[in-house]
Amino acid sequence: MVTWIGLCAGEVWKYLEIHVGFCPVDEVIKKIDAPEKSVLMAIGWLAREGHILLRGTPPDYQIILNAKKIDS
Repeated sequence: MVTWIGLCAGEVWKYLEIHVGFCPVDEVIKKIDAPEKSVLMAIGWLAREGHILLRGTPPDYQIILNAKKIDS
């Protein structure tokens, strides 16, 4: 399961790399070819590791890659 979540996290990362600015979480879920729960776990993993930034209030969360984390 951890491997699958990691693969989903990679797909989320790739999607955010080509997206300019904050992206709605709902959009990411729709664009990644994986079950919604897996994508949400992947987003949680990336957030916990500091690779993405989240903003908004439920249910309108938005995410973006953390440029400070990428540059370090």
